[in-house]
Amino acid sequence: MPEVYAFSTIPAKILLPIDFSPSSHIALEQATVLAQHFHAEVYLLHVASECANLEQAKKEAEERFVVSVAGLTAKGIKATSSVETGDDIAGCILDVIEREHIDLIVVSTHGLTGWHPLVFGSIAEKLIRLVHIPLLLIRTEKPKSSVKVTSGRLMEWW
Repeated sequence: MPEVYAFSTIPAKILLPIDFSPSSHIALEQATVLAQHFHAEVYLLHVASECANLEQAKKEAEERFVVSVAGLTAKGIKATSSVETGDDIAGCILDVIEREHIDLIVVSTHGLTGWHPLVFGSIAEKLIRLVHIPLLLIRTEKPKSSVKVTSGRLMEWW
């Protein structure tokens, strides 16, 4: 039987897994509102897939997080970020939840995973089944394409 975690109804630390998709941008905006309301810290997480360009992917994510953390800090929100590596994205997120003592996770429904959810199921679905803390699922429109956003096309937060 899984271990049951006691949690406060007021989150002190909010985890936001980010893949830099438009959907995760919407989730960031919602996490920002929650963090301001509850005076909570935001922990930004990107899981880079173990691939040939791993160092480049990590560098790009860290550069984007500099902008995101600065934006959150300007709003009076304590924010930290981390880039983890691994092919089991849901597993990496679960490890961070335990290691960082996360109280709430905010996740969007559609990211940049392309064909992967058709075969293996989405990250959001896995988290719904596996997390033992409150989870806020932000339903977003399905992207018109599974093509990844190029690093040159940065959004407001990254």
